[in-house]
Amino acid sequence: MTTPEPQPPTPDPVSKDRVYRSPMGIVGGVLLLAIVLWLGLDALIRGEGRTQWLALAALILLVPLVSAFTLRPAVYANEERLRIRNPLRVIVLPWGQIASLRSGYSNEVVAKSGTKFQLWAVPVSLRARKKAARRSARAAAERSAAARGERGGRGGGGTGFGGLGFGAPRADLAADGQVRAETDKVMDDLRELLEHRQQEESAQGEVTVRWAYEVAGPALAGAVVLLILLTMP
Repeated sequence: MTTPEPQPPTPDPVSKDRVYRSPMGIVGGVLLLAIVLWLGLDALIRGEGRTQWLALAALILLVPLVSAFTLRPAVYANEERLRIRNPLRVIVLPWGQIASLRSGYSNEVVAKSGTKFQLWAVPVSLRARKKAARRSARAAAERSAAARGERGGRGGGGTGFGGLGFGAPRADLAADGQVRAETDKVMDDLRELLEHRQQEESAQGEVTVRWAYEVAGPALAGAVVLLILLTMP
């Protein structure tokens, strides 16, 4: 009779990432890549002499850069850390190392060391903020009109403001009654995670920054070849 070997402890399940990306950035990147590839391949096929080499060098330079600044940016958040994939870097910040999340003309995270990292995947749209502010003002006016109608005894009769549906809740309103732009909603989600997870033991660690050599390498090689070709007589 043999003694069963002890089983190793089951690892704790890793929390699933929430992924935030810019839909308009992706659309713009796909369109730019299509134009670059169309022009570059056309020059490669139909060009002659040095034109083909110039087209090849331009493709090696532009394709990684366009992809890096449009398709690559993303923000991954789970219960342990925030991972930021920017065009040329990947930054991993445990929640315990984050001092704050700021929104101004850009969205950024500030580490406790004072270092700031921009969230490329969550761009600020001043136009969207103005639109959200107008919708907030409109919603506030509707609530005020509905309240006046109820005080006047017309809320349930269908002839006053209440009967016109001004008091109905709106799905796009936040808990404080304000309409938020999409990127501001993302920052609210991240701030909520920071508030709840910052002191947890599993959310501690060191900030790590890795350069995206897979992007910088080809782009640098393409730039060097393009410069050599352009300076050659």
